[in-house]
Amino acid sequence: MTTPALQIEALEAGYDPGLPIVRGASLSVAQGEIVAVLGPNGAGKSTLVKAVAGLVPVSAGRVLLYGQDITRVAAHRMVFEGLAFVPQTENVFANLTIAENLELAASLLKARGAQRAQRLEPVYAMFPDLARQRTLDAGRLSGGQRQMLAVARALIAQPRLLILDEPSAGLSPKLVSEVFTKLREVRASGVTVLLVEQNVKAALALADRAAVLVEGRERVVAPCAELLADERMAALYLGRHAGHARPTSTPQEPV
Repeated sequence: MTTPALQIEALEAGYDPGLPIVRGASLSVAQGEIVAVLGPNGAGKSTLVKAVAGLVPVSAGRVLLYGQDITRVAAHRMVFEGLAFVPQTENVFANLTIAENLELAASLLKARGAQRAQRLEPVYAMFPDLARQRTLDAGRLSGGQRQMLAVARALIAQPRLLILDEPSAGLSPKLVSEVFTKLREVRASGVTVLLVEQNVKAALALADRAAVLVEGRERVVAPCAELLADERMAALYLGRHAGHARPTSTPQEPV
């Protein structure tokens, strides 16, 4: 039996001791899958993926990455375990150029010479628009371009698992389509993808499976086609109209 890329087992996590936001969530992500984490506002979606990435304290349960326990690995060490995380905001250095953003990521991995080229060249090949504009400051990029840069920078680490927190936030439908097309290419390159997403319709069209979180626990894990076809599920957990779900997070409230 193939070892899952990610195994989350009865995880409890939160920002304050004794007040978990994630309450016993479990989820398995197979190698090469795209899995979306969905659910109503305040369900614990972003907290869950941040806990996996080492950014939120875990009080119980465990996280396995390709069979290795990474539950309490520090966030800055996760990249060396094969996990890259793209946050929703502040995910690029606006005062640096595209090239400087990517080269900084390579430098932090102590990649030099041929190793640096081996990391940079495949990323520029996957994101030709970034390659053409590499001398442009990241602060001058559109929202979609900035999200592309954030994903590209994460891929410099050559992760086995890429986690994204609401990659479509603030983007137009056209830009959402472009970003999600790139995520399909990322998966085709051999990287497993886990994402929290507020655009339910786009997420279900992208992902293989989705986990619906309610009150910090997975309530449903199913193929996306089943969730799209289940009107009761859409009404209960995804909003009455899946294609017009309200945003699932606010800046003031952890989700």
